[in-house]
Order: sequence, then C-alpha cells, then structure tokens
Amino acid sequence: MQSKLPLVGTTIFTTMSALAAETGALNLSQGFPDFSPPMALLAALSDAANSSSQQYPPMIGLASLREAIAAQVERYRGVAVDDTTEVTVVPGATEGIFCAITASIGVGDEVIVPSFTFAATGNSVAMTGATPVFADIEPDHYCLDPEAVEAAITPRTRAVMPVHLYGHPAAVDRLKAICERHGLILIEDAAQAHAAALRDRPVATWGLAGSFSFYPTKNMTSGEGGMVVTADADLARRVRLLRNQGQDRRYENEIAGLNNRMTDLHAAIGRAQLRRLGEWTAARQSNAKVLDSHLQGVVIPAVAPGASHVYHQYTIRVPGHDRDRFQGELAKRGVGSGVYYPIPNHRLPAFARSEHLPVTETASRECLSLPVHPSLTEADLDFIVTTVNDVARAGA
Repeated sequence: MQSKLPLVGTTIFTTMSALAAETGALNLSQGFPDFSPPMALLAALSDAANSSSQQYPPMIGLASLREAIAAQVERYRGVAVDDTTEVTVVPGATEGIFCAITASIGVGDEVIVPSFTFAATGNSVAMTGATPVFADIEPDHYCLDPEAVEAAITPRTRAVMPVHLYGHPAAVDRLKAICERHGLILIEDAAQAHAAALRDRPVATWGLAGSFSFYPTKNMTSGEGGMVVTADADLARRVRLLRNQGQDRRYENEIAGLNNRMTDLHAAIGRAQLRRLGEWTAARQSNAKVLDSHLQGVVIPAVAPGASHVYHQYTIRVPGHDRDRFQGELAKRGVGSGVYYPIPNHRLPAFARSEHLPVTETASRECLSLPVHPSLTEADLDFIVTTVNDVARAGA
C-alpha cells in the first residue's frame, strides 16, 4: 500500500487537475476540487492507511479532527470552540442531518425547513418519519424568513432547520429566539457554509446541532463526506451510535443504527483540505468583491449586517429577463453558470405540497450563480463582468 499509493494517487490527482484545466475555470460555476499539492495530500492518505498494526485500523481520530477544526475556527473568528463541542464525521451532510434529527425528533413531528434549497434538506427530515413543513425565505439572502417560520408553527412542530444557503448565514439569532420562545429545537444545515459566521459566531453552533457537507463541489471536500457538530454530549453519543450500527463497543449494539461512517481515507483528504480553507475562503470573498463592484443590470447578492458570507455560490438575480435564456447567452459567450434551485422542494414529486411561497417561487425563476471559485484569475473576472453586463444590456 505504501509503495503504490503515491504513484497511483499522483496519477489520479494530476489527471483531475488536467481535466479541470481543459474544462476551463470559466465553464465551471462551482469550480473544480483543488487537491494540490498532491504529495502532501498523499502523505496524509498514506498515514491514514498505515496508522495501525491491528487487524482493523481505527476510524480517523475524532479528537485530532476536532482539534484541527477548533484551531481553524479560532484562527478565522478569534473564538475558541468550547471543550464540550463534539464532532462526528459521517459519509455526507444528508446522513449527518438524518442522524441529528433521528437522535432528537420523533415520527410524526413537524420540522420547519425552507423550500428553496437542495432536496436533501427535506429528504433528511422525511426519511426519519418526521414531516417537513416548508416556509418561505426572505428575499435578500434566500434563507428562512423568521416571520414565515413563526407563522408555520403548529402544536406538532418540534424543530426549525434553516439552511445557510450559498454560504450566507441564515438569521439564526432571530430563529434561535423563536425556538426558545416556543420550546423548539434549532438544527442548522450548514452544508454550503464552511467558515461562515453571524456576529463572529460560527454557523452550526447556534442550535442543538449543525451539519456540514464535504461533497466535491463544496468550499472544501473530503472526496465525499459530512460532519455533525453539537455541544450536547447525549446527542453526540446518540449520533455516533446511529452512524455505527448502534454500537459504541464492537458487537454491543445498543440501538438500531446504520453504517454511516466516514472512511479514514476520506477523513485524511478532509484534514488536508481544511488547512487551505482559510486561503480559499479569502479568495472567494475577494472575487465576490470584484463582481459586486463591476456588475451592472443584475441584482448582486446582499450581505446582512454582521454576516460573514463565504460565497459557496455567487448568486445574482435577473428580474426582467428570461433567466434560462440569460444563462444560455452566457454559455454561448464562454461563461458557465448554475441554477440552484429551479424547482422548489414543495413542488417536487417527492413532496407535492400546496404551500403558497411567493418569495421562493420568484427566486427559483430569477436566481443564477456565476463563477466565484478560487481558481479564477483577474482576467477571468474581467471577462465574467464584461460578458454579464453585455448580456444584461442586450435584454436576454
């Protein structure tokens, strides 16, 4: 394993880098995972693969992963993660939310969620036997509207789950107050919001639990994976049981659980990526400032007072234009873009609800995400600005 891994790994990562270069940064609205420098990453993989002489090597040490994350949070925000905060790694953010909800919410309970998000948010609720209740978003940041949440509360409501969409923090301060007032649980979907914060408090630390995604398109990746963060020791233990077939000790299964463990190799990739998250986040924020300053004829993303936006997506709105035609014109001229999300969750066949969510419906028709990833050059940004402005003036 030790002798072959560097050769095979270097080939894989070099090939992926070549494919990214061939595709071109401008053709990728989300960018391409950056695995450089490959030898440093391969050293981490090799250490993980050869970390134990026992028959079954242990999963990546939670203590060391937690310490790495705590150090990064303190570096970004000047805020130390409390010693009681626990981190549990899982194979994806959906599994993380599923475990957090299963550990704290019962069948038939209602969980208020946004409809303007990826289906995984509603899916993770529905798969537990709870019922997702879709509430509208506020128009500037595309996150759950606290007033809409309060209006959606019923006697069956057990939790509220905001999504920090596109990397912008939801109004978790107001949502937390609503939850405390009504005796509800706050669970944060931070899949797109690595290093985001509100009033210098990191996302995923405002509620009972939060979940991050390490999917390849996210601001950092482990190849595939996710993470649950909570300061509740009982919840943390139950999440660990749920993700490991219900066992804390081998063959002593306490509850029914699943195989939702992250592999050592994926965790090693994630730890290597974590070292560059600050650099990549700063690059995204710098690229966003350039776009903010020069785009014309479109609605640029707003940032709430006290919010730190990490720009998983740089999402504009194109009111007065046919969004899909606008996207097509950009593509013809060499600028890639993405539509997230064209069909609100409440109108998907999986849910087929009749809620009236006017802000959500408008966002699903008008939103368009432009490249903002760290691989963009100054020339790329100039080209994006010129192209978008030309298409806007032409009245696509």
